[in-house]
Amino acid sequence: MNTPIIYNSQQYFPIENSVLVGGCFDLLHYGHLNFLKAAAQHGSVVVALESDESITAAKKSPPIHTQQQRAEILSELRCVQQIICLPVLTTYEDYLGLVMVIKPKVLAITEGDPQTENKKHQAKAVGAEIIVVNTLVDGLSSSLIRAKHL
Repeated sequence: MNTPIIYNSQQYFPIENSVLVGGCFDLLHYGHLNFLKAAAQHGSVVVALESDESITAAKKSPPIHTQQQRAEILSELRCVQQIICLPVLTTYEDYLGLVMVIKPKVLAITEGDPQTENKKHQAKAVGAEIIVVNTLVDGLSSSLIRAKHL
């Protein structure tokens, strides 16, 4: 495992030309891979990985894989340079603080990201660019896969 997994954002070490992506990445699927590879075309991908508690609150059920397991899975992808295992973050200010520590050059998002407006403000705060790197792959989301197959 070559990709560093960081458990405290204060331990983050800056990466030049970083591209910040965030998410749960619970059931890693083709849509996730497309997103991460597309983000990597713009720089070094830093994944902000949501906590188990945050996933449970947002999706009303616990993740299949623990945050540690999800981090290990992501660390095996060549397109990911660093993973930050997040604590429970709930407010705009929490996420802004994370962005201020990382200072990415790009925040990569998927078209239709419900947090687009917040991410635009966060990007502006650090002089980063928001780039829509892909669209959702029809029928591929962890929630849909879970509902149909588990």
